[in-house]
Amino acid sequence: MNTTDSTDSTDSTDSTDSTVGTAGSDATDSAAGSRQRIAFLGLGSMGLPMARRLLDAGHPLTVWNRTAAKADALVAGGAVRAGSPADAVREADVVITMLADPAAALAVADAILPALRPGTHWIDTSTVGPDTVGVLAARLPDGVTLIDAPVMGSVDRAATGELLILAGGDTAPVAAVLDRLGAVTACGGPGGGAALKLVLINAVIGGVALIGEALALAGALGLPRELALRTLAQGPLSGAVARATATGSYFPVALAAKDVALATAAAKLPVLESVHRALTEDPSLLGEDLAAVVR
Repeated sequence: MNTTDSTDSTDSTDSTDSTVGTAGSDATDSAAGSRQRIAFLGLGSMGLPMARRLLDAGHPLTVWNRTAAKADALVAGGAVRAGSPADAVREADVVITMLADPAAALAVADAILPALRPGTHWIDTSTVGPDTVGVLAARLPDGVTLIDAPVMGSVDRAATGELLILAGGDTAPVAAVLDRLGAVTACGGPGGGAALKLVLINAVIGGVALIGEALALAGALGLPRELALRTLAQGPLSGAVARATATGSYFPVALAAKDVALATAAAKLPVLESVHRALTEDPSLLGEDLAAVVR
């Protein structure tokens, strides 16, 4: 859904409880917040529009991406391109990472942890699971805080600041930054956001896979595909149908499989284990959007 040049999230119809703030607020940046220097690492299909939101809000922005050319548009708009992850974070007040998987997050952590200054707030928006968050938190230098804040929503919502941000830890020092990206759901202490993200994203992935199975059954029974889709959309699976037929989203099957693997490593989930097999059995689909599994 792997490199740092990828997205960690999909469109979701899941609603939020305990939401704090207003999605995409342009007016909530305080004077102090607007002066926060931000380093953004990981400019894939999600990271790029998120970083653009922060640059457009007037934050001094330094960016890094493994494929340097992905930063070109941001640099043209006033961002500073860093030559390495460590260079990106050295003077930052807030560090934001949007990386593909636990391996990428840990590799970037190796590079940036020695360069983080006391008082720096690190917001990890990647989908890596609570175990990886725990590893990262245990390695923090003195005076550095980590907020796990994976997101729900796809590229279109990232561009408009309408993401659902699932935050574990104290978000108060970075509230102005998060408000530019979306609406925050407080998930308790460190790891809470990462845990809830696995619950929500696997519900979405499982729902899309179920729609694929339902359509296969409809075809086997001789029913028109459009009839099955239309009636499924009128019932309790309407959200899954919407995601399964979405055209403006990009959540690669490879990242969906990664998210399912994180879930099945945490609990016995035989249905999701079957979903994982279905996602990975055709290598040609791994770079396609999740909707490819129902085509």
